[in-house]
Amino acid sequence: MIRLRIQVTTWPRKALILSDTPHPNCPDCEGIGGIEHPYGDHYTGEYADSDWAPCHCWDETRRWALLPLPHRPRWPRRHTNHPDPWASDEPPF
Repeated sequence: MIRLRIQVTTWPRKALILSDTPHPNCPDCEGIGGIEHPYGDHYTGEYADSDWAPCHCWDETRRWALLPLPHRPRWPRRHTNHPDPWASDEPPF
């Protein structure tokens, strides 16, 4: 069964996407969507990092683009030749 949700993605272009979610009652991943495998350093035995394996209850590649979102408009750049009318050398009091 597919459990869908709407998300915003920024790569390769900002868009709304419809994506699958992990099964909330999965006994393997407990609804997280993957299983973390921490491992230690070979020489010291201390924690080094973690690997993450996706769970069978979720396909993270199952997604559909719904609507491309427009880019945020850039603000007009200020020209350095014109002084700022709010800038002043006077003290505030």
